[in-house]
Amino acid sequence: MRRLYFQRLRSAGGLARSLFIYWRPGRQRGLQRLYRPFIQPGAVAFDIGAHLGDRSAAFHALGAKVVALEPQPDLAKWFKRLVNQPTITLLPLAAGPKAGFAEIAISPGNPTLSTLATEWREQIGERNAGFSQVRWEQLLKVPVTTLDALIEEYGEPSFIKIDVEGFEAEVLAGLSSPVAALSVEFVSGALEVNQACVNHLSRLGEYRYNVVAGEQRHFRWNEWQAPQAITEWLTSGADELPSGDLYACRADHPLVQN
Repeated sequence: MRRLYFQRLRSAGGLARSLFIYWRPGRQRGLQRLYRPFIQPGAVAFDIGAHLGDRSAAFHALGAKVVALEPQPDLAKWFKRLVNQPTITLLPLAAGPKAGFAEIAISPGNPTLSTLATEWREQIGERNAGFSQVRWEQLLKVPVTTLDALIEEYGEPSFIKIDVEGFEAEVLAGLSSPVAALSVEFVSGALEVNQACVNHLSRLGEYRYNVVAGEQRHFRWNEWQAPQAITEWLTSGADELPSGDLYACRADHPLVQN
């Protein structure tokens, strides 16, 4: 009982931190500016690893039909409180290379760091000091779908955001056709995950890449980079950035052509 009490206390603290980070005043305006080139009114957008719904809210504000995946029940409840719109479909699912079930490891004190990536979870604390104090204390069996299955049911998205703590390459493994644009999180100490993502996208089609550092809301480079250039950037340590998001646009995307 005592352990459960402290676990709930840590969970409440973790949620409070996430609310402050992702729903602070002014953040939505920046997110909408960032995503506007990817989303036209009426387009479909996927939010994989939706957490508390800040990205889904930005997609919705831009006129998208949003499909959001969040397998953590506590976060899904907060998502519904914060983002409750008829054009947003929230699914209590994870995404992966094939449909079925998997165990998600939950960190009550840092729910945004919960993950399906077992090897990543076991190694990241040694590779990245920012994760050294993170403890994954709960395991929850969750249903898993694939990007292909979501596309078949909801239509091809103009943008897919993937933020799943080291499981990004497995999520992309469930995609068999090139979509217009997407983003995957990167974390120092686990950049091989992003290289696997680049490799998979190169098998699907011709893509160009850019980066947003941390929680910034602007691109790092004026010109989008070819796969070889982004591979070299990842191999050399990603400018020693602690984390951020790697964006990929199909070579025929208007944002790349401009």
